[in-house]
Amino acid sequence: MIQQIDYFVIAPPLALALVAGLVLLLDAFLPARPRTKPVLGIVTLAGVLVALAFVVAQAIRGGPPRSTFCVPADLAGPSRLCSFVADGFTLVFAGIVLVAAVVVVLMSMTELAAGGIPVGEWYFLLLCTLVGAVTLPASRDLIMLVVALELVSLPVFALTAMKRYDGRASEAAVKLFVVSVVSTAVMLFGVSLLYGIAGTVYLSRLAAVFSGQAPAPGLAETTTLATAQSLPAVVSVGVVLVVAGFAFKIAAVPFHSWAADVYQGAPVPVAALLSVISKAAGFAGLILVLVAGLSGQAATWAPIVGIIAALTMTAGNLLAMRQRSAVRLLAWSSVAQSGYILAPLAVAAQGITPRLAGGTGTYPAGTGVGAVGTSMAYLVIYAAMNLGAFAVVLLVSRTATRNELDDYRGLAFRRPAAGLALAFCLVCLAGLPPGLAGLFAKVFVFREIVEGGSGWLALIMAVNTVIGLYYYAVWTARLFTPPTAPVLVRHRPTPTTWLAIGLALAVAVLFSIAPQLVLDMTALSAFG
Repeated sequence: MIQQIDYFVIAPPLALALVAGLVLLLDAFLPARPRTKPVLGIVTLAGVLVALAFVVAQAIRGGPPRSTFCVPADLAGPSRLCSFVADGFTLVFAGIVLVAAVVVVLMSMTELAAGGIPVGEWYFLLLCTLVGAVTLPASRDLIMLVVALELVSLPVFALTAMKRYDGRASEAAVKLFVVSVVSTAVMLFGVSLLYGIAGTVYLSRLAAVFSGQAPAPGLAETTTLATAQSLPAVVSVGVVLVVAGFAFKIAAVPFHSWAADVYQGAPVPVAALLSVISKAAGFAGLILVLVAGLSGQAATWAPIVGIIAALTMTAGNLLAMRQRSAVRLLAWSSVAQSGYILAPLAVAAQGITPRLAGGTGTYPAGTGVGAVGTSMAYLVIYAAMNLGAFAVVLLVSRTATRNELDDYRGLAFRRPAAGLALAFCLVCLAGLPPGLAGLFAKVFVFREIVEGGSGWLALIMAVNTVIGLYYYAVWTARLFTPPTAPVLVRHRPTPTTWLAIGLALAVAVLFSIAPQLVLDMTALSAFG
């Protein structure tokens, strides 16, 4: 039987892949002139916008989720098994990634204007990362999920080391490479155990086997994991290894030590990419595996996720308090924010309802947006605020080589727009008014945790929120403190820098004015 491919479903990653090839061709054949750099940047930005337009078109079209790369009906049995599904969950994550990508591309155009970095290779690798990040939330089998996750990770090694003859960049690239290889090996070992037990790579079939609704291969036809006594221990090991592999990707404790060094050594646009796009892809994969594939083993992974969330937010906040470098502070802040995003998943087991009749996996039931929707809502708001902060950090890094917090002293007086934008983003990340977006994000998480019965986790998050106020407030205060000595500004910001800051700030302000917009968007995130 010939495989039927729905090209409209795969249009976003396909458009990004085609533009990546076009960028390489243009870089090879266009004359080496100063105008070539902005041309490649504009082509890359156009490709991201086209992919975003396809995502919007799929969302407007509505209707039931569309899928492709499916097993023929005569082989799949009563359930439909597909590798690529465009549902609400996919569209929300793809939207987050592509909007963040617009800001990262604008930041890249500023970074590359100084020279010293191969432009064609940069944009090609960036687009390859975006292909993986857009494909990952649509992946509904373990093979495609792992391949998409590696497509997100592998190009970032080269992007991190693009600053030639920069020792910190090379060190950061090596650290990131080693961590990623180890995490991939751990995850693949866990995936192999799950596949060996369930006999399938499709998440919907995994959910049926591990919830006891379908027999496990190798056992009697009437024997399921619910009655077999010898298999759950192996299943638990596989689940733990998969969670550990994703914990590396999202910089969760105890696999977080690489974050600060890599963020500081990498170019600022790459640090922003790791902080938002790579993290969003990691969370998308983790949610898919846990909620759509391993819902039947929630009793195993929910406590683990809760403990990891508590440790991650605590370690991130405590380490951020000691930082004097702006990028390192944002790195540890990003680790702490990962803990907040993970927290609702610890109570996801309370609201997971199988929806296996159609063979399409599971979704979070109950009122509101559920645990998955709450995590996604927080991730959406965090992404906007963090991108705005990194855009201003890129602006300051053009004149301050060390880029320490003291370099931001009096920024609101030297460059009022940049200073106010950074102050607003920091206040939002802290969860204080007038940054209502950050405040509502934390309220969403608190409510979900308390309703899920994890009061201890809510208490830890409350303490960590207070700790986080300290370093955000210290940095914000510096912005409005007159400098001790006159500061000579030698660098004139490029228009792309202001566009990046403006776009991120506009999204942050929009979410602060209309937080219900985030809830409405993430409420559509049920797995299709």
